[in-house]
Amino acid sequence: MKYQIVGEPLPVVICNVDAGESLITERGAMSWMTPNMQMQTQGTGGFGKMMGRMFSGDSMFQNRYTAMGGPGQIAFASSFPGSIKAYEIAPGREVIVQKRGFLASSDTVELSVFFQKRFGAGLFGGEGFIMQRLSGHGTAFIEIDGFACEYNLGPGQQMIIDTGYLAVMDATCTMDIQSVGSMKNAFLGGEGLFNTVVTGPGKIILQTMPISGVAGAISPYIITSK
Repeated sequence: MKYQIVGEPLPVVICNVDAGESLITERGAMSWMTPNMQMQTQGTGGFGKMMGRMFSGDSMFQNRYTAMGGPGQIAFASSFPGSIKAYEIAPGREVIVQKRGFLASSDTVELSVFFQKRFGAGLFGGEGFIMQRLSGHGTAFIEIDGFACEYNLGPGQQMIIDTGYLAVMDATCTMDIQSVGSMKNAFLGGEGLFNTVVTGPGKIILQTMPISGVAGAISPYIITSK
């Protein structure tokens, strides 16, 4: 597969695939394709993994697109202004992604649920108890809200992150929470009660415009009618 990511801040990844090559994606992610791309909707990984995908914010079913009779092309556009990042997944190089962050991948990449092991990190860390884990091998495309800032953390090196700004982290990283400090900081500082703390080793991607932050910013200006 060859691909090109164009169009930021409203990006699309355009994939050129060989005959018989397949890509998987979440429902509704396909934007355009050549006529020889055949779609098949399926549930993969058994009932347990299908339920896990549902709880992580994705559909229980995935769409598989296969180039039939010759090379084909298919494009997947981001659902929100921001970035699309390509990740090369391999054994020992798994990644953890925010809910709804998975866009598409080679059919050799497996999407499964990732549970936060620490209760506090799931409850107060802003990422929820359940995230997405990408394993197997192949290329995966991940949606980032806003601009993507990448950091490579060394062993024991930490980054303190506000709620919603963590988009991706290597599976070698760990995540916890940290109080913002005094009650004055918590209630007058505007940063909430807790921050997310990610500890290396591993790569992390932070996003500059979480969709939750955008929703909170515009909500006072939305007029609701009874």
